Amino acid sequence: MKVSKSNLISFLCGGAACLTACISMGSDDVKRVAERDPVVASLTVSPEIPESVPFCGQLVDITRYDRREAFDRELSSFTYFHSTTMLLIKRANRYFPVIEPILKANGIPDDFKYLAVIESNLDPRVTSHAKAVGMWQLLEGTARDFGLVITPTVDERCHVAKATEAACRYLKQAYEKYGDWATVAASYNGGMGRISGELVKQEGESSFDLWLVEETTRYVYRIMAIKQIFEHPSKYGFVMRARDLYKPIATDEIEVKQDIQNLAAFAKEKGLTYADLKRFNPWLRDRKLLTGGRTFKLSLPKTSELYYQTPNTVVHNPAWVVASN
Repeated sequence: MKVSKSNLISFLCGGAACLTACISMGSDDVKRVAERDPVVASLTVSPEIPESVPFCGQLVDITRYDRREAFDRELSSFTYFHSTTMLLIKRANRYFPVIEPILKANGIPDDFKYLAVIESNLDPRVTSHAKAVGMWQLLEGTARDFGLVITPTVDERCHVAKATEAACRYLKQAYEKYGDWATVAASYNGGMGRISGELVKQEGESSFDLWLVEETTRYVYRIMAIKQIFEHPSKYGFVMRARDLYKPIATDEIEVKQDIQNLAAFAKEKGLTYADLKRFNPWLRDRKLLTGGRTFKLSLPKTSELYYQTPNTVVHNPAWVVASN
């Protein structure tokens, strides 16, 4: 059944106003579309592609055909992968306050927080088919090399703060090698050995110049595209209020030097469920904790913080919301 012209224009200018206001579709465009008698009540608009994109303090020229088309692919994908992209912004409200100060303290550009976004969807427990683990998707050998503890009962790749510190150590080492943050980002996916080898074999000056496997070729463009949406969400149709974002949950930290043989019983003693203990300490990989002579810190959520009894008001980035409630 066809949609009438008047209903279409009303829909576009009212219930779906974000298409005109946020994706810069003018009234003339609306009229031209209406004249073609579309049979659906929504439009899919190609996002506008700029001539350059900021990344780590530099403007990346994307007027060249391969760069423009690569960026267009990723920006279009994130723009219309609605549920996942919206979820990422909601999660960022909880995790960016942890990640950003660590990047800053280590001299890593703030834009690298978006690397964690595309690596793991900001899920600290995720495991890839290649057995990379955690928010920064570190392989076991790499994680150990950069100071993380991995035992039968502990996997610090799932500890957001500690894994971020380990990722920073890798990124600093890569920057010392390349002196270019885009190439550093590409090496995080492809490996320094591969990127260095291809720069030599292909006589390239930058990772943008290289012929690489598809995943690595797309990698930096994905970071830049999700950054674009995070910084201008309403422009791409993502409209949220403060109450929609996931609130940071306050915790108490306790030091643990002795083994805990039953984490479920331990959690119950602290007034928590075993599930809550695991969610707030995703680095616990077993039903017990064997310290091996080390000291660990457990995060115990304040029980009063576990409920959305009042709407969330904490907004890490004001650009993410259109209203205060």
